[in-house]
Amino acid sequence: MKKLKYFLPAIAMMLFSCDDYLDVNTSPNDPQLSQITPDLALANAQTGPYRTMARRMNRLGNFFMNNWGMNVNSFAVTAPPEYSLAIDNNFYSDIWDNIYLNTANLTNIINHKAVGYDNHKAIAKIMKAFYFQYLVDIYGDIPYSEAHLGSENTSPKYDDDLAIYRDLVNQVDQAIAMMNTPGAIAVGSEDVIFKGDMSRWEEFGNTLKLRLLLRQTDSGVALSTYLSDGFASLAGKSFLNADAKINPGYSKAGIAQQNPFYALLYQVDETTENQEMRFVRASKYMGDKLNSGPTDPRRGRLFSLIGGTVQGVIQGDLAVVNGGTAPASISTLGPALVKNSAQDGFVMTLAESKFLQAEAAHEGYLAGDAQTLFNEGITASMAQLGATPGTYVVDVNLVAGKGYGAIGATAAQQLEAIMYQKNIALQGGLNALESFIEYTRTGLIDTIPLTIVGATQPNKPRRLLYPNSELVGNTANVPAQSVNSAFSTGPFWY
Repeated sequence: MKKLKYFLPAIAMMLFSCDDYLDVNTSPNDPQLSQITPDLALANAQTGPYRTMARRMNRLGNFFMNNWGMNVNSFAVTAPPEYSLAIDNNFYSDIWDNIYLNTANLTNIINHKAVGYDNHKAIAKIMKAFYFQYLVDIYGDIPYSEAHLGSENTSPKYDDDLAIYRDLVNQVDQAIAMMNTPGAIAVGSEDVIFKGDMSRWEEFGNTLKLRLLLRQTDSGVALSTYLSDGFASLAGKSFLNADAKINPGYSKAGIAQQNPFYALLYQVDETTENQEMRFVRASKYMGDKLNSGPTDPRRGRLFSLIGGTVQGVIQGDLAVVNGGTAPASISTLGPALVKNSAQDGFVMTLAESKFLQAEAAHEGYLAGDAQTLFNEGITASMAQLGATPGTYVVDVNLVAGKGYGAIGATAAQQLEAIMYQKNIALQGGLNALESFIEYTRTGLIDTIPLTIVGATQPNKPRRLLYPNSELVGNTANVPAQSVNSAFSTGPFWY
């Protein structure tokens, strides 16, 4: 059965894709395309964009958040762009290219002519909204209403980012309304996230909608009625109550079968390290956070321990032999992140769901006890990482900025604590770019240290630049940008 899961997605990818990431449809009269019904296409449509999230988006987020450093004892690290911030139109451009390419498969499911697939189409709508939120969060205005039209429109217009956000909320609402339509074909194992459990998809949709609404609260735009109605529609709804894992049958049968994050780090023999595993190390900034105030039980799950502590390297530091102060041994990625080829991926964790709910309760958007939800978020993160909480939840709630219940903590410090704990949890969920977005939204990104030498900008970017593929392929529509604009302007919510 596992082999079948891989053959069908491979066939679907060949039929759904071509060279241009916005020109992904073959002729609508092609009988081969019509034969790839939503059930046959779903697994590939789910796993394709996840690969980019777990690898490139996660990597960028961890470096921008100063969670990770580089192994300066073994590599000649000078001024990588993640440190120097000398970003251009090639900087992590594969995020744009791959997310657009792979979400086209979700669009094809949504638009498929076959009847009876409302549940499959509902899942595709939710996942498309999930990934298009990231495209807006990273780039701002993007092609949306005219995206994925293939040869019908090879130069899609750019839509307003706030308008896109509002439509993403609508898409989630429509998806939930479509679920369990009488006579709809049941979803089964082709759903590699929830195995066809539509109640869990509804919970995931509600959680995604909550995130979409929370992002809009900081937009500075007059949204009060829209937002109050949106939050009211979530009152009494169920949110994600377990980790949303993704696993189509990952194994060490070959590179293509490995969990995509693990494949970045190890060969299929699960012994031979790839360069990324030899290169990435704990940062001193994050190591110090985990080691003290109070000691975090997750530290030995996120990173290897050396002498009982996380030994991190300062971003921008050098090895001692080159005049730096980096420790002789620097902590590697830990056992909760690096297990084996068959390890699960995480589209969204229970911890993130709880911290979203905690923020909504903290701000008064939803009923609920923010402290309880905050504590549950930490406990869920511990469980996901395989750590034993001990007294950490009690101890950390005595520390402003790390614990929500610290005596005398201001509302701003309580929100900071939610974001801090979310960053720890998202490292375990392999979605650190979400942390970067949340820290940028709340203004906390400027509390994250820049590299000690070599930074060409005074602050972290607020967005990425449109890639060269757009500058060349969609010249008439791509908005004009300067490098400096990436550091001073952002999506609507910035």
